[in-house]
Amino acid sequence: MAIGEHHYSVSVIWTGNRGTGTSGVRDFGREHEVALPGLPVLPGTADPSFRGTPDRYNPEQLLLAALAQCHMLSYLFEAARHGVVVTAYTDAATGTMRTHGTSGEFTEVILHPRVELADETQRELADRLHDNAHEACFIARSVNFPVLHTPEQP
Repeated sequence: MAIGEHHYSVSVIWTGNRGTGTSGVRDFGREHEVALPGLPVLPGTADPSFRGTPDRYNPEQLLLAALAQCHMLSYLFEAARHGVVVTAYTDAATGTMRTHGTSGEFTEVILHPRVELADETQRELADRLHDNAHEACFIARSVNFPVLHTPEQP
């Protein structure tokens, strides 16, 4: 393994065989499990508009969550590096995906971080640090669509 190189693994197990496998597009469930060693199993499915169920996580939601998590973690690191004390952080991220035929892609994600500070006089610096966080976020740097951030005031 090269210096600075990290490897990840995950197991995805399809659990949606209703007895006839993939004999037809309506004949199988989209249910699956996402498993990582030592962690609870994450129940997955397709988006309900693609024959999934609303009681499980879908890949589109998880991509949006990964982007929001990565930005938050990068932001908190940048805040600590710059002496900005964050006391609370929430995000109501949104994403747009366009479909065409049987394919599609995300066209945009907008993060809406809401940051509470110990010292409001640092608000301008705190808001600027979202740019640093965006540049540092591994996930945002890995996707081919815009990931924007619009900080919201508490």
